[in-house]
Amino acid sequence: MIDLTSLPVLDAGPDYFETYFPPDAFPNYGWSRLPPNLPAQAWTTETTHRDGQQGGLPFTAEQSVAVYQILCEFTGESGAIRQAEFFVYRSQDLAALQAIQERYASGAPIEPTTWIRAYTADVALIKKLGIAESGMLASISDYHVFHKFRPAGRRSAASNYLDAVKMTLDAGIRPRLHLEDATRAVPGFMIGFVEAVMKLASDYPHTLSPKFRVCDTLGLGLPDEDVPLPRSVPRLIKELRQIGIASENLEFHPHNDTGLVLANSLAAIRAGCSAINGTCLGKGERTGNAPVDLVLLHLIGMGYFATKLPDFPALNQLVDLYAKLGQSVSEKYPLYGRDAHRTRAGIHADGLNKFWRMYAPFNVPSLIGRPLEVSLTKESGLAGLIFVVNQQVNQQLDKNNPELLQANRWILQQFEEGRQTAIEWEEISHFFSGIGNHGSP
Repeated sequence: MIDLTSLPVLDAGPDYFETYFPPDAFPNYGWSRLPPNLPAQAWTTETTHRDGQQGGLPFTAEQSVAVYQILCEFTGESGAIRQAEFFVYRSQDLAALQAIQERYASGAPIEPTTWIRAYTADVALIKKLGIAESGMLASISDYHVFHKFRPAGRRSAASNYLDAVKMTLDAGIRPRLHLEDATRAVPGFMIGFVEAVMKLASDYPHTLSPKFRVCDTLGLGLPDEDVPLPRSVPRLIKELRQIGIASENLEFHPHNDTGLVLANSLAAIRAGCSAINGTCLGKGERTGNAPVDLVLLHLIGMGYFATKLPDFPALNQLVDLYAKLGQSVSEKYPLYGRDAHRTRAGIHADGLNKFWRMYAPFNVPSLIGRPLEVSLTKESGLAGLIFVVNQQVNQQLDKNNPELLQANRWILQQFEEGRQTAIEWEEISHFFSGIGNHGSP
């Protein structure tokens, strides 16, 4: 048996790994050498106004503008969100697009683009909208091309898509091909189609060079390189890079059906994709899109946005707006959910009292603008009560304080009598009416 008492490490001071977990910044990856395929720049684009609405966000034109303004405040000068996309099929979407185009022309940081199907009839809808770039849905798996179109099949689908691409280029609009269901697509067909688009565009100005969005439409992609195509997200990205698609012309658009949306997003970045397309706070169709707030948290950890961070506290306004729309953020949603920084365990509350960093991933109040919290339940104990009282009256009470003990006895009695809900501060504030800054938030 090893004699632990002889190990020098036992007498060393604390090591908080502050290179990776700095006290007043987001955690970082701590790479000594950057991954070989990591793009020079990375950012996000957002589909809150498109996939977010498909997922149940009931925007009026005014609400769309309000969301856009919050996202612009969040982005600021960081370049964290570069583009937003909008439908063009309803009058309220067109009204929102026009209002947002005016704001962009006046200096707002997020460029508005449109989303259409790769049909010539849809291209006709955007030719006079004054937009510089449009997404074009190009369903690419056999699940789609053999069952969505008449005549069915790859040849017919590719021909129709290419006609729409040419019409878009002729209109002076940059096409962004959305390769729908890429993680179930025949690689040879997808790569061949991309090459055909690039060849078609070669006769047009470089400013119209097409972009390609790899869509993991049903969340079936995997973040691993040791699985075959088409499921391997990093291998899909590398295949496109190998045929000459620049990192900055690649986007990844994942869904969260199987719970891998964030892992797949980060795998795409590490494989050489510069942009992740998603929604703020994880809204979107079915189980949601890539949450750009969480993607950006990790991009910061990778070293991006070193000179200017996005304003994470600004997204609390979006949390409030969604609640007013009846689309509240999940209580357990990371960073911004009601319970994201709330503990109900007495042992965790005791840790927060002694050294708050023990049970906080980073400086949440400073970086996110949300407090660390404790709910008073049958599990939170005296330590939980001490934390709440300190937060409310700004005074750290000793565990033998008479008012504290009296309040704790009352709380315990409530739960012994069968109460199931947490105790609110207003129910116990009278115990501490003579202490500190009573009632202050």
